[in-house]
Amino acid sequence: MAARTIAFVVLGAALGLAYQRFIGCRTGACPITANPYVSTLYGALMGFLLSGGIR
Repeated sequence: MAARTIAFVVLGAALGLAYQRFIGCRTGACPITANPYVSTLYGALMGFLLSGGIR
């Protein structure tokens, strides 16, 4: 993996966790933002895809 891809994945994971912590889901019914692990993994996946993914 290139350093750029790793940076995007780490930044995406951090943003996913921050979104869950600060905005989140009040009712717990939201499948992505109700669980910090899921939101972190989702953010990391989005970061990976935005970096260009596998070329």
